[in-house]
Amino acid sequence: MTIKYSRHYLHKLEDLMAETDFILRYEKGNFKSGYCILSETRIALINKYYSIEGKVNCLIDIIKSIEIDPAKLSEKNQKLFTELSQTELKL
Repeated sequence: MTIKYSRHYLHKLEDLMAETDFILRYEKGNFKSGYCILSETRIALINKYYSIEGKVNCLIDIIKSIEIDPAKLSEKNQKLFTELSQTELKL
């Protein structure tokens, strides 16, 4: 699967995150990796000043690093999650 760095693809990833137990927020901060995951409160923070490409890469990293139950996802998001699980980021 090729990763598309567009606003539409970013919205697809945000939609997938909305169906998880985590809350996605864009905040200002100087996170070394561009994002921060607060496991106890189930919040994922992404630097709001990042470009679309940076936000997409951060979201993919977050989705790969948190536990997601595919059974709780809608059919289209299950397909996207499966494709993301098999994709490696090339930086």
